[in-house]
Amino acid sequence: MEELKEIVERIEENRNLGLDKLLSKVNGRTAQIINNALIGEEVSVEEGEHLFYINDTDEISLLAIAADELRKEDVGDVITYVINRNINFTNICNTWCGFCNFMAPEGDERAYFLTMEEIAQKTIEARENGATEVCMQGGMHPDIDGRFYVELIKTVKKAVPDMHTHCFSPFEIYYGAHTLDISEEDFIEMLKDAGHNTFPGTAAEVLDEEVRKVIAPRKITTDDWIRIVKKAHRAGMRTTSTIMYGHVDKPYHWARHIGVLRDIQKETGGFTEFVPLRFIPWNTRLFKKSKGRVMAGPTDLDQLKMYGVSRLMLRGWINNIQVSWVKQGPEFAQFSLTAGANDFGGTLMEEHISRAAGANHGQYFPPEEFRRLTREIGRISAERTTTYGIVKMFDKNGED
Repeated sequence: MEELKEIVERIEENRNLGLDKLLSKVNGRTAQIINNALIGEEVSVEEGEHLFYINDTDEISLLAIAADELRKEDVGDVITYVINRNINFTNICNTWCGFCNFMAPEGDERAYFLTMEEIAQKTIEARENGATEVCMQGGMHPDIDGRFYVELIKTVKKAVPDMHTHCFSPFEIYYGAHTLDISEEDFIEMLKDAGHNTFPGTAAEVLDEEVRKVIAPRKITTDDWIRIVKKAHRAGMRTTSTIMYGHVDKPYHWARHIGVLRDIQKETGGFTEFVPLRFIPWNTRLFKKSKGRVMAGPTDLDQLKMYGVSRLMLRGWINNIQVSWVKQGPEFAQFSLTAGANDFGGTLMEEHISRAAGANHGQYFPPEEFRRLTREIGRISAERTTTYGIVKMFDKNGED
């Protein structure tokens, strides 16, 4: 945290200097890439990689300040959040991803599997607490098939008909279709017919086989993930997009990953947002058995650069970039909203996956706390829907 404190102080000093003077002060290739982005030119994957490797504090300041300026141009001064509830319906899983400590084999004392009655009750409780969305994901339980996913949607819609269902990663779409021996397109249509709304673009981790074969060899491949996301978009379904980084990956993987997402968005236009997710290492097999070969998550500096580089590379294509208060903590998430990001994410009410890996946050974050943190940096809060429609706007005092 000492490194972050020093960087924050330098960024704020340079923010007072102004962009033009800072560009002149930095000069060189970094300044050229950022200046080109400021005038509307696309940042290439190779240029994004260069920005991920910068370490000079003035260059980092320039990236963060320029990303914040572009954020203002792209989406204005509103910081959004959604009132939602996570429902992780089971942690029983047969995939054994090395970065996950949420899963448990059948018979393990930690294993659980929620009933449909429990799902319904959690949905009703979510609405009673103001939620407009339930986000459901779970382990790849060996005894369920695609009909179970359809039943989950029907259960939520019966309990609260207008609750938005944000459920099932591309891996779960693959799994559901495979268990029913039908095409992915047909399974997506089954979910749509049940009233399902949007998919989370998780299970992406890092979209590069060099990484995936180490951290999740039994999961779907990069090509599978891309194919399924495109099919969802072509079916009229929106998805988020994510990266889970800071383990065995390198900055060039991050730039390539963002480039892949940008290419998909150019083709389909189906992504609502980009969500960088730091690897939480402490309780995972990947980290504990690595003997120092696996990073303990991205550094604070890496995370700041991720927001800045993704803003520059994705602008005009994916303009909503979300912080993760669960994985970063509220204060770091707050500062990241001055370095390229514009969305606080959700209240969650209940979260198990990050906490199982060792995160210190994740159970619930009250909307009034989102508004307080937004007010402290001089921005405007708005409660949003899953697809970024505005539910309620608040003034700079946090009042509606």
